[in-house]
Amino acid sequence: MTQQEQVCSAGAETQTLQKEEHSGAIRQKVIEYCKRTLVLVIGLAIMSFGVALSIQASLGTSPISGIPYVLNLITHLSVGTTTIIVNVGIVALQAILLRRRFKLLGLLQIPVCIVFGLLTDLALLCLEDVVPTTYWAQWLICLAGIVLVAVGVSCEVTANVTTLPGEGTVLALCTLFPKVKFGYMKVAVDASLVIIAAALSFIFLHKLAGVREGTVAAALLVGLIAKFLNRFMLPFGKKIFAEKSATDEQSA
Repeated sequence: MTQQEQVCSAGAETQTLQKEEHSGAIRQKVIEYCKRTLVLVIGLAIMSFGVALSIQASLGTSPISGIPYVLNLITHLSVGTTTIIVNVGIVALQAILLRRRFKLLGLLQIPVCIVFGLLTDLALLCLEDVVPTTYWAQWLICLAGIVLVAVGVSCEVTANVTTLPGEGTVLALCTLFPKVKFGYMKVAVDASLVIIAAALSFIFLHKLAGVREGTVAAALLVGLIAKFLNRFMLPFGKKIFAEKSATDEQSA
């Protein structure tokens, strides 16, 4: 083999290795995204059961579920359907507020809220026989719902694929008002959702519905529990979402 042939052969081998590395990197990214999506869906399923328990407890829903629940009582559409309608409306509001700063990735919130709405209806169907008869039993179910919602939120944060429209609206407002911290903005958004839910219930139902002491407990506890869980979930996520597995690193 001449020197020119050796150079051509070495160049071909180098190109082959580069193609294999590139395809391997793409494959690894796809696997990582699938893992993140799976964690997100698991989190949505857990969160939907948390919302369903809160509804069955009859002590008030979480702030983000208040408006869908009241609309369910007004229109008799399923809670999942009203959840989808309200959340799609919230995404549209984000686009209006941000205008050119609204990113196309924000549209990922729509399929997420559709899945969440469907899972919520499924959870309510599974838990329809859970009907507490005493006040302390209501609180037990309510607290269980709060914990499940917090676990779902932690899974959502760990997956880091997209956010639910509620958190997306908080981020959008933080973009418009950068001096306001995320925590304060979230409190303001949650309070606004509760006020709107209460106003709708008074106007159309002539009574307060969906907003009670459980709503206050959810507003106070979900974030704290999720923040605590993130101490364990985020390191766990880094392990399972690592771009290179331990086997790949050993073979390198």
